[in-house]
Amino acid sequence: MPKRPPITNRVRELREAHGHMSQAALGEAIGVTRQTVIAIEQGKYSPSLESAFRISRVFGVGVEDVFGWQDEAEA
Repeated sequence: MPKRPPITNRVRELREAHGHMSQAALGEAIGVTRQTVIAIEQGKYSPSLESAFRISRVFGVGVEDVFGWQDEAEA
């Protein structure tokens, strides 16, 4: 089984806090597919730096308010 990237995120939480935005709507806003948003939320895919900034801007927060780094010792 592939190892998950050590990046954590609050994408789902932020989507729900912003009027229950759909995964498809977020994907459209940042230029990716709904499937990509699902993979990001599930921690199976780390977004590009550009996508990370786009996501943070959609929600009006900083990148570190959306994404975090989990050291292996914390896992």
